[in-house]
Amino acid sequence: MMRVGILTGGGDCQGLNATIRAVGKSLMLNYNGQIIGIEEGFAGLLERKVRELTYTDCSGILALGGTILGSSNTANPFNYKGKDCSAQVVAYYHELGLDSLVIMGGDGTMSIGYELSKLGMNIIGVPKTIDNDLMCTERTFGFETAVSVATEALDRLRTTGHSHKRVMILETMGRYAGWIALHAGIAGGADVILLPEFPYDIDEIVSACRLRASEQQYSIIVVAEGAKPQHGSMVVQQTIADSPDPIRLGGIAENLKSQLEQHLKVEVRATSLGHIQRGGSPTANDRIFATNIGTYAADLIARKHYGQIVVQQQNRLTSVPLQQVANQTKAVTLEDTTLQSALALGINFGCSELKPNLR
Repeated sequence: MMRVGILTGGGDCQGLNATIRAVGKSLMLNYNGQIIGIEEGFAGLLERKVRELTYTDCSGILALGGTILGSSNTANPFNYKGKDCSAQVVAYYHELGLDSLVIMGGDGTMSIGYELSKLGMNIIGVPKTIDNDLMCTERTFGFETAVSVATEALDRLRTTGHSHKRVMILETMGRYAGWIALHAGIAGGADVILLPEFPYDIDEIVSACRLRASEQQYSIIVVAEGAKPQHGSMVVQQTIADSPDPIRLGGIAENLKSQLEQHLKVEVRATSLGHIQRGGSPTANDRIFATNIGTYAADLIARKHYGQIVVQQQNRLTSVPLQQVANQTKAVTLEDTTLQSALALGINFGCSELKPNLR
């Protein structure tokens, strides 16, 4: 009998329970696996909060948002309450008799997992983040659902913008990468999309809004929380010292609103979706993708192919060493197909570096 631990690290995300279900059921049915749920992410290993997951525990959770195990984005074993507690985590891993540990998370979780693997723990990574900013993979589960939520919000903001001839600004999550803003902006028909990767010039945005006012009487702007003006900085909402990523972004939409009001005669309104983007049930595609990822992770465990993270490359599942994704962020680049499509449609990105491809 193999004994496998599962934890969900970082922020909660649609599709986590679908993945727990897939890993757990696949190991139980095919490999006589015993599943140990680690509660509240790495905090469960630090504070000894674990429980066995039965087949029943893994049933009926496919469509459930959040995570039945709980999560934490502040419990870093290498800096827990100011101390390096990694040796304590490794010792408890062995005390539990685990053959391996499945960690579900983004770059922060994978960075911790990589360091723990160097200390002798058998780690398998599963790519989870609504931000889609994990290296080496084309997709992470939760991303599509977050984009769908943001797109619906844009559809709703459009009716108000049209009715009142306003500039409507929507702030999305994404940290230092603009994937959610880019994809939701295209799906929601935005006029302006502002990304962290390309600092904006306020004059470019003003010009775009004035042009839209003359043509359609209103404008829709999508701004990623990590976007910043040229020669400026990101808007930091708060700092959490003991988190793998201590900076919490937020508030750029209100800042942009204040800037635009100084140049435009029309009304400007700002909306921030915040955690609404990461809550609720996953889409059908995210449920399927999370299931495929989970069963693939179970197969890696069965083959004792440790120190790997499951990824999607060229639309197929494979795995790469944790080292390749640790301490890195996947950013939107000029070569991205979706970005090029946006430029071809004349969408404004607020900077001279990204001029629409208009003939």
